[in-house]
Amino acid sequence: MSLGNVGLDTLQRRILEALADFEPRWTLVGGGALAGFHLHHRTTRDLDLFWRGLDALGRIGSECAQRLRGRGFEVATLQNGLTFSRLKVGDGLTATVLDLVADPSAAIELPEPFTIGTVTINVSSIHDLLVDKLCALLSRAEIRDLVDVRALMAAGADLDRALADAPLRDAGFSPLTLTWGLQGLSIESLARSEGLPNDEIASLASFRTDLVARLARKSRPGT
Repeated sequence: MSLGNVGLDTLQRRILEALADFEPRWTLVGGGALAGFHLHHRTTRDLDLFWRGLDALGRIGSECAQRLRGRGFEVATLQNGLTFSRLKVGDGLTATVLDLVADPSAAIELPEPFTIGTVTINVSSIHDLLVDKLCALLSRAEIRDLVDVRALMAAGADLDRALADAPLRDAGFSPLTLTWGLQGLSIESLARSEGLPNDEIASLASFRTDLVARLARKSRPGT
């Protein structure tokens, strides 16, 4: 995870522009939404397009691949399932991963329109992104999720509101279960595997300590 040359690269922006008017409409979520449009605090390895309110992708995966090939991209299908399709999209020089997801749940908050080039796309809101990142911290060990939660909170995202809404996304979520997940996060080893410097590792460890303390207060009866 590079902390330089942040945001989306040229290829990723071209892919979003090529699919901007695809029907049914999709929402950009994850690192692409967060780093590419809201905070610009890091790079992202992939793009995540969600179709909210759909139980299955149907032909969306194949039609997206066909659309991209028609625009001159090289496209390989890495994974294809009922609700999830993963494509590798390249331009002959670089490549990125494009994840397509059918999600039957509705967005907690309406997405926001952003202009990219001459087109407009739907991008997940800051609040939805914080909810998703809190749930991600509970379900996987990825240092970028802690980086993102820290950046979102520094940008003014409402942690208390996100904690209240997170069970709508993950029924097993609670401040207490998140506390357990954070305490088991091996920050130093994960951060070093991503090439993060010592001062960044120390900053993330300090943020984790503060966040755990805040969650512990939320977990007490009557709070």
